[in-house]
Amino acid sequence: MTIGEQILIVESDPDIADLIGRQALKPLGYQVTVLGDAGSAIKHALQSHPDLILANLNLPGLSGKDMLTGMVSQGVQSPVIVIAEKGQEMDAIHAFRLGASDVIFWPLRDAEVVSIVERALRQTQETRERQKLDRQLKTMNNELQRRLRDLTTILGTAKAVVSITDQRVLFDKILESALQVAEADMCWLMLRDERSNAYLLRSHRNLPDAWAKKINQPLDDGISSLVALSGESLTMHGSPLQRFKVAALGKSVGVIPIKIQNEVIGLLLVVRRDDREITRDAQTLLEAMADFASISLVNARLFRALEQSVDTAKKGEQHRYAALESARESIRNEVQAAGYPLNLVLTETPGPLNADQKKALLIVQSALQRLSRSSEKTIVPTQPAEISRK
Repeated sequence: MTIGEQILIVESDPDIADLIGRQALKPLGYQVTVLGDAGSAIKHALQSHPDLILANLNLPGLSGKDMLTGMVSQGVQSPVIVIAEKGQEMDAIHAFRLGASDVIFWPLRDAEVVSIVERALRQTQETRERQKLDRQLKTMNNELQRRLRDLTTILGTAKAVVSITDQRVLFDKILESALQVAEADMCWLMLRDERSNAYLLRSHRNLPDAWAKKINQPLDDGISSLVALSGESLTMHGSPLQRFKVAALGKSVGVIPIKIQNEVIGLLLVVRRDDREITRDAQTLLEAMADFASISLVNARLFRALEQSVDTAKKGEQHRYAALESARESIRNEVQAAGYPLNLVLTETPGPLNADQKKALLIVQSALQRLSRSSEKTIVPTQPAEISRK
């Protein structure tokens, strides 16, 4: 038994009310209220929500059954034990149909009254414990479902980072995920311009037209500059937010830096229209989204560096190809230039040759022929192919 439970007695007979309330229940620590009519009882039950109601079926004016009907229609959840006289069994059955939880047939000893009351209160307590447990289980299930949804979102974004090469499409995916994990109404992403060092609006979700038209331009929301300087995430809601321009969009905001090492290269912002704090868990998920954006930007930088490296290598290869081709052409020309007079001398048209002279010229001719064949067989690399650009 829980001492101090509130019991409402609806009884017009003062002797019965005194016996049940003052003599039987109050000594046990129950808080007892006695009322003599159904109308007052319904009003009291709506205001104080007693743990148990004992009501006589034979009330003046509205009967106990009328009171049960009125309480059900008003949504009163307190269990009701009706008090009936011997011979009112049919009325008691009707009262059960109207929602009564038990019945007391008067007269009854006070010990029996206490036993019935305690049994009803135990049942009420057990019902409330089950309802409380059901609510807790429902809350836990909703939380698990939310966490599963958030983890699925994180996984999907991670896959997008490694599979989507178009940064605009990837940024849209990151913003879509940020809206979901933060339960926000709008969000946007700004990146630092390397020439001006200003943060330019690159992508957004649900920004009003007056803000959205700033795409690829600096966007002054009044708060992101603080995060750009500190490099730390910032969440704010309620009255402190009112002094910043972003308050025109909503009552709760989160600003997350996008960093490469300790360098802030961008900002991710989410806004809720209603005044609800962005929790630490939501902030952690948003920071994961910012990390994904950072990975994408690093990948883009690496790809540009790779392109430049390949372009440099391609130019070097083209230069070597041209040099080799020029050398081969020079050898071919020189061999051809030397071959004609040598062949002419070997025909002895200019004059006869002795055996030693002819042998020496033949050796020279063979050497020139080998040099010519060697230059023809020299492998000249093909020109490098263009690097694939996605």
